[in-house]
Amino acid sequence: MSDDLSDDYGDLGERRNRRIRLIAWVTIGALILVGGGSTVLSLLFG
Repeated sequence: MSDDLSDDYGDLGERRNRRIRLIAWVTIGALILVGGGSTVLSLLFG
């Protein structure tokens, strides 16, 4: 069944994986920036 899907949709699986990877990296970056920013603010303002 998965062979049928890959034939029907072509490169959609590759595009989907690329989009998921991009969203994951953006989320990781945002978490690092927000977490780092809150740490710096808590150190500055105690």
